Amino acid sequence: MRTSFFSRQIGVLGVFLSTQVAQAESLPVVHDVDFQPLKSQIQRLIQAKDYLGEPFSADVKKQLIQAFTQADATEAVAEIQDILDAQCLVDVQINPESRVKVNAGPVKYELVEQGWRNFLIKVRNQAGVTAEIRANSPNAFPHAGSTKSQLVDRWLGLAVYNTQPLTKTLSGLALEYRIVQLYSRDAGKRDAKLSFDVGQGTQDLGFRNEVNLLFECQPAHSLRLKVLDENNKPTTAGFEIRDRFGRVYPSQTKRLAPDFHFHPQIYRADGEYVKLPNGTYTVLFYRGPESLPQTRTVTINDSDEFETFKVKRWIDPALMGWWSGDHHIHAAGCAHYTNPTEGVHAPDMMRHCLGEDLKVGANLTWGPCFDYQKQFFTGKDDEVSQFPYLLRYDLEVSGFGSHQSGHLCLLRLREQMFPGGNSKHHWPKLCLNTLRWAKRQGALVGPAHSGWGLKQSDSKLPTYEVPPFDGIGANEYIADVTHMVPGSNGKPVPAVDFLSMVDTPYVWELNIWYHTLNCGFRTRISGETDFPCIYGERVGLGRSYVKLDGELTYNNWCEGIRAGRNYVGDGRSHLIDFQVNDVQMGANDSELRLAKADTVLVSAKVAAQLKTEPIH
Repeated sequence: MRTSFFSRQIGVLGVFLSTQVAQAESLPVVHDVDFQPLKSQIQRLIQAKDYLGEPFSADVKKQLIQAFTQADATEAVAEIQDILDAQCLVDVQINPESRVKVNAGPVKYELVEQGWRNFLIKVRNQAGVTAEIRANSPNAFPHAGSTKSQLVDRWLGLAVYNTQPLTKTLSGLALEYRIVQLYSRDAGKRDAKLSFDVGQGTQDLGFRNEVNLLFECQPAHSLRLKVLDENNKPTTAGFEIRDRFGRVYPSQTKRLAPDFHFHPQIYRADGEYVKLPNGTYTVLFYRGPESLPQTRTVTINDSDEFETFKVKRWIDPALMGWWSGDHHIHAAGCAHYTNPTEGVHAPDMMRHCLGEDLKVGANLTWGPCFDYQKQFFTGKDDEVSQFPYLLRYDLEVSGFGSHQSGHLCLLRLREQMFPGGNSKHHWPKLCLNTLRWAKRQGALVGPAHSGWGLKQSDSKLPTYEVPPFDGIGANEYIADVTHMVPGSNGKPVPAVDFLSMVDTPYVWELNIWYHTLNCGFRTRISGETDFPCIYGERVGLGRSYVKLDGELTYNNWCEGIRAGRNYVGDGRSHLIDFQVNDVQMGANDSELRLAKADTVLVSAKVAAQLKTEPIH
C-alpha cells in the first residue's frame, strides 16, 4: 500500500511538472482581437526594439511583414503570436475581474553581467484594462539600505519600457506585447522572482501573479584604466559612464561604497577597472573643478579593453602655495545609507577627495550613526591620508546638543567628546558653552551652513533687513561673536573663528558677515559643501584655498583660515595673492588702517573657468 501511494504521488507530480514545461513552450493564443490595432502596436514594438539596440532579427522582421499582409485577419493574428511568443519572458493574463496571472515564457533566460537585456511580455487583456503594467521583484531592491544578508539576493535590475514609441499605459486591446528590461549585477546562475500587476489589488490570489525564473548571466568584460595627471603621474579621477540611452554604469541601485549610489560618477585610480558588457559607451572623466572635463567614446566588443585617460588641468593653485580644502563633509547621514553599514569609511571618503583633487577633507561626525562613526576619531590625520591629500575626523554639533541654536563645525579637536558622557546625549544646549570647550583645546570653530535662518528678501548687499534667525545656520552667532573665551594657553580668543560659505544663498551668508565686520569683529569665512546633505554631487563643491608658506598640514591649513589667509569658492574661480596697497590678505589681521579717506590700490591674480555662453 505504501508503494502504491508513493507511485500515485509521483504520477501527480509528473503531470504538474509537464504542465509547467508546456506553459513555457507554448503560450495561450488570443483569437478575439482586432487585427488593425494589433498590427499598429507591433509596428511600434519593432521600432522600440530597434531603438533599444536589440532589434528583432531580419528573419523575424520578414515573418512579421508577411503576417501583416495576410488576407485573412484571423490567420494574421495567429501568425503574429506564433512569431512573437517564442521571444516572451512571461505571459501576463488579466482576467475579466482585472486579476493578474503570470506564467513563464519560452525564451532563453539569459542575461549579461553589469548589463541590460530586453525581453517581451505577452499581455492577454481580457478586462480591457488601460492602466500601466508594473513589474516588481524582491531581487531588484537597491543595495543602499539593504542588510548584509540581503545583498546576495538583490542582484537584479528591473524596469518596464513604457516610453515612445510605446505608450505608458496598456491600450485596452485584448492582446499586445510590451518590453521588460532586466539588469544583472553578477555572472553565473541567478534565481529571480518576478511579479506583475496593473494597479493596487490586481494581483491574483495564491501568488499567481508571480513567477520564478533561473537566469544564466554571461560575464562582462573589463575596461582597464590607465589614469594619469597632467604630469603623466598615476592618479585618481572621476568617471561617468553611460550607454547611448543615458543609462549609468555601474548601476547606481547596485552600488556600495566606495561607489556612492546617489552619484552618476565613480572614482577610479590608475590600474583599476570597470566591468562592462558589449556596447559603446560615452565616458566623461575629470579630476575636480581645477581640471577640464573630457569625453571619450569606448567600445567593448567580446574582449577586455585598456584605455588611457590623461587629466587636463586649467589651473593649479597649489603650485602658488594655495591649498584646497572642504571643512564640512560627512561619512554618514543624509544621502548615505545606514545599511549594510552605518555610513561609509575613511578609505571611501579619501577616494572621493583624491578624485576631486581636494587636498584637505574634514570628515565631520554628527548625529546620524554618531556612536558608530565616533570610533574613527583620533585627533590626527587618518591613516588613509597620502600627502598632499589629508583626511581627518572632526565634529559637527548637529542632531544633538546646541544644534537648535545653529549647527557648529568644530575642527582641529584634540578631544572628541564633551565631558560627562561618551555619546551625544549630554552635550550643552547653548552654542557658546560648546564653543568654550572647543576653544580651550585650540579648535577652529564656526557655524555651519551660515545662511539658514538668515533669509533676506532683497538680493542687494548690504541689506538692513533684520533676518528671522529661525534656522540652523549662523543664528546664535550674532551673540557668540561678541564673546572672548579662554584659548588653549588660557588667553582670551574670539569665541567664533569663521562663517561657513558657499552652501547657502550667498546674500544671506555675506550680509551677516558684512554687518559683524562693520561692528569691528574679525570673523573669517571658509568654504564648505555639507556633503552629502545640502549638496551631494561631490565633495569640495564649496572649498577654501589657504595660503601656506610652510608645510601643508591639517593644523596649518586650519590656522590659515583662522588668520584669514584664504579665499572661498567652488574651485572654478580664484582670487590669488589678493592685497590692498601693501597689505596682503591674512597679514596684519587682514586690516589696512588709513588716516583718512583715500584711494587704495587693489591687486590680485584672478582666474575663472567661464561658460562659453554668457548667462542672461
